[in-house]
Amino acid sequence: MNCHTAIRPDSPKLAKVKSSYETGMPIEWIKIHNVGDFAYFNHAAHVNRGVGCVTCHGRVDRMEVVYQKSPLSMGWCLQCHRNPIQNLRPPSEVTNMTYDMESLTPSAREALRDQYKINPSENCSTCHR
Repeated sequence: MNCHTAIRPDSPKLAKVKSSYETGMPIEWIKIHNVGDFAYFNHAAHVNRGVGCVTCHGRVDRMEVVYQKSPLSMGWCLQCHRNPIQNLRPPSEVTNMTYDMESLTPSAREALRDQYKINPSENCSTCHR
């Protein structure tokens, strides 16, 4: 239930999610955020280093119906790989949709980059395996 224990926990739209959580039975899932089958993506490599969910998924807590906000295209991903500092936050804040990114100074972002040894690859084989 992670996010949904805090985000609209009483919404009737979560009935299927709650039922699945309580019974252990999977719900039919409609994939919204699509990355091409030819690309490999590892959530852990991003969230464990401080790239917040909102960076790619947008403010899903404000979406009546979840939609794909970012293109998730190769160019879009490479833009971040080339300049990751703009999207870094403390890893403890990756699920915080209301985290104030403006509160981090450039030097604080550089410190996060150095602390977590963030140097994203631009090699094709990073995503194309």
